[in-house]
Amino acid sequence: MATPVSPPARIPASFSARSALIAVATAGVLAVGTALVPAPAPATAAPSAPAVSAPSTGAPAPAAPAETGVTEDLRSGDSGSQVTALQERLSELGYWVGAVDGEFGLHTEHAVIALQKAAGIGRDGIVGPNTREALDEGAVPSATTSEGSVVEIDLDNQLLLVVSDGEVQSTIHTSTGSGDTYEGDDGSERIATTPTGTYQVFREVDSWDPGPYGALYKPKYFNGGIAVHGYPSVPAQPASKGCARVSLGAMDWLWDNGHLDVHTTVVVH
Repeated sequence: MATPVSPPARIPASFSARSALIAVATAGVLAVGTALVPAPAPATAAPSAPAVSAPSTGAPAPAAPAETGVTEDLRSGDSGSQVTALQERLSELGYWVGAVDGEFGLHTEHAVIALQKAAGIGRDGIVGPNTREALDEGAVPSATTSEGSVVEIDLDNQLLLVVSDGEVQSTIHTSTGSGDTYEGDDGSERIATTPTGTYQVFREVDSWDPGPYGALYKPKYFNGGIAVHGYPSVPAQPASKGCARVSLGAMDWLWDNGHLDVHTTVVVH
């Protein structure tokens, strides 16, 4: 709203002409004096420096740090709001946890182990100070492929990654070839390895598939007899004869969401 202007003061009739002339002259002198004093330049804001974008590296940006709400040590068998907060943060970071139900069961334990693998800390499946820090910092693995729908098997970190155009969508705890020697079904001595390379899923069995070394749950074969499959035991270290083991629930999820359909590319590195 504008400030109202006061009406001009009324000049009394008794004001003499001489007084008026003196007032006018005085006003003129003041005006000249004022004009001789330069008015300060209006303050102007310094121009902002143009924003400079960081160069793109092609690698996925790390997840932003967050207050996860996980403040307690947690382990298998725990339940409650702290476990729910843990599951929600793991799921936010892309770790497969199954249901967010406030129950610290097998799938939550596997997701914690996967986080620990990605963060390079002890793989015990227990949420302690180091694991809470990894949660807060948003530790996530990176893909090695840059395009297409791919499943990557990271042998160093023992992680199975569902990748779309270079972005890791989901991370699953896995266990691959142990490196130990074993006797093959033909009596020969073999080494339990998961060979690196690029393959495609060429056969699948939507049930338990009997084999020479035991039955495999819903296997997706991509290299001879080597498959991604479900198994009751998925330890934190390499333990298979060459396949990539995941939990039974994780294998159901991979099937149901079409992440390992026939012809899907599998990159082992």
